[in-house]
Amino acid sequence: MTDKEIHKTDDLGRVRLDKWLWAARFFKTRSIAATAVGGGKIDVNGERAKPARLLQVGDRVSVRHPPFETHVLVRAVSEHRGRATDAARLYEETPASRAAREALALQLRSLPSTAEQGRPTKKDRRLLERWRGR
Repeated sequence: MTDKEIHKTDDLGRVRLDKWLWAARFFKTRSIAATAVGGGKIDVNGERAKPARLLQVGDRVSVRHPPFETHVLVRAVSEHRGRATDAARLYEETPASRAAREALALQLRSLPSTAEQGRPTKKDRRLLERWRGR
């Protein structure tokens, strides 16, 4: 994808929010992006947005993918999804957002694993039932 294609939009240099989120690779499909916008997971310039909201260069977008929240500044607009390197040029994450996201990721990695080791054995089931008072 060339620089010309990245900026290829309508005459005003604006693109729908759901298309931009998909092109910037925040979501795997455009319909998932539209659902997230409709569900209040996306804010543009501090306000709740709709999927058809026109996004332009300079807008601030907040994306909530629990447990993470990412704040980005729109650097370019595109209606077409390209390579990940091209998608990374569409936005710039704020330093405060990056620091908060990295701190939360470190905190989540340091938590003990809650993944179970598969189906409990008969002995484990009996111990659980005894512990629950059954």
